[in-house]
Amino acid sequence: MSLPPILQNLEMPIVAAPMFIVSGPELVIAQCKAGIVGSFPALNARPADELEKWIVRIKLELEQYQKDNPGKKVAPFAVNQICHPSNNRLDHDNEVCRKHEVPIIITSLQANQDVYDSTHSYGGIILHDVVNIRHSKKALSMGADGLIAVCSGAGGHAGRLSPFALIPEIRQFHDGPLLLSGSISTGGSVAGALAIGADLAYIGTRFIASKEANAVDGYKQEIIDSSGEDIVYSSLFTGVHGNYLKGSIEKAGLDPANLPTADKSSMNFGSSGNTDAKAWKDIWGAGQGVGSVHNAPSMQEIIDIFKAEYTDAQHRVDI
Repeated sequence: MSLPPILQNLEMPIVAAPMFIVSGPELVIAQCKAGIVGSFPALNARPADELEKWIVRIKLELEQYQKDNPGKKVAPFAVNQICHPSNNRLDHDNEVCRKHEVPIIITSLQANQDVYDSTHSYGGIILHDVVNIRHSKKALSMGADGLIAVCSGAGGHAGRLSPFALIPEIRQFHDGPLLLSGSISTGGSVAGALAIGADLAYIGTRFIASKEANAVDGYKQEIIDSSGEDIVYSSLFTGVHGNYLKGSIEKAGLDPANLPTADKSSMNFGSSGNTDAKAWKDIWGAGQGVGSVHNAPSMQEIIDIFKAEYTDAQHRVDI
């Protein structure tokens, strides 16, 4: 099955993952101008009234950029909705996205029929985060247009399955849009994602270390200085298992090798954490692909490098 038109006119087959705190209008606009889908969590826009301002700004700047650069592939943007009971902004944020007809909605943690119906009412599409087959089938049964397979090694909330297991299993019952998340930090990895059956790569960690990312310098440097062995998988900080930088955990006075566990009942998007050190602000999320990140250039520079690496990977396979 071919991708919907909105996902076809891209410089590279990439959707940028929405990252708490890190993804703001500047990063999203830079991603879309570089020709990949940019995204941000609705909850990053605080207070709630800011969400409408962000969406309007992104739409206007991208429309003007496309007008000024008619030959460029300017990608659409997406908003991530956290469909968890503790997100008391969901109804408000969903209505704002409906009002402004956000082209792509990414749903996380739960499938939500109201969000799906609202998005489809104006022709938008839904991409839903999944970590297993049960969640995949449920989201599709409720009307999700595509799935994001969040595999082992992905930054932030991540599953345990290898992409070599999850992608082929999903393809047995889903021939629609399928994205792969997990340790993708090079153009060669993007080519690999497509080779095993995904349509698009879903990338977060590499874009934290970028000029436009709303991340403190210490966070960007920690990404650059870390390797895959410096990633810690824990449920402590949000109640859902995720991958975090060991250095940030140590700076918070915790022992990365001896972290207690937490469960989903402790998740609260009002307080956003189970320790004094809060997830995303103090405890920095990152995936195992950090070992391929060595600098923090602009988004355009990153995508230019990705394109060259992607082409090189294709040639290696052809040979």
